[in-house]
Amino acid sequence: MRPIDVIEGKVSVLDRNDVDTDQIIPKQFLKRVERTGFGEFLFYDWIRDGEIELEPNPILVTGRNFGCGSSREHAPWALEDFGFEAIVAPSFADIFYSNCTKIGLLPAIVDEEHCTAIAKAGQARIDVDDETIDCGETGVFPFEVHPEVKHRLLNGLDDIGITLQNVGAIDEYENSGRAVGPVTTSI
Repeated sequence: MRPIDVIEGKVSVLDRNDVDTDQIIPKQFLKRVERTGFGEFLFYDWIRDGEIELEPNPILVTGRNFGCGSSREHAPWALEDFGFEAIVAPSFADIFYSNCTKIGLLPAIVDEEHCTAIAKAGQARIDVDDETIDCGETGVFPFEVHPEVKHRLLNGLDDIGITLQNVGAIDEYENSGRAVGPVTTSI
């Protein structure tokens, strides 16, 4: 995972609330285990039917409860593969939020009024370390990132990267002989 400090660029807008993961990436495209190749199917039905048009800008601003529905990891994968680096919304489904942070896709929670202002500005600069979204003359808006998540994003640490931070202790345990043999329990 690449470290994230600043995300800057144009803003795409999806003015919808309660967008679920099946709308983000429909089930018929979930036949792969790789994290790539899903971007072309993002919002497949809505785009195919002409309901929406989206540019692959770095920032997507959307409505509340984004990513609700099933816990499919493919939804953040599709958003990232399409070109988004940050999703700005008033709220996210909990599992979707967590899945985003584990791949380096920033979910930034900002109230509805500020989401509207960011969307109208059309361009923004998101600073993860300062926890701000700067839209120039439109204003600077705060958002919060849990300290542990912030550390992961700023340092490019996915779950494996977090584990590897403890490689010395892991090696020490493995070499100590305490890890030999199968784990059994007695009755």
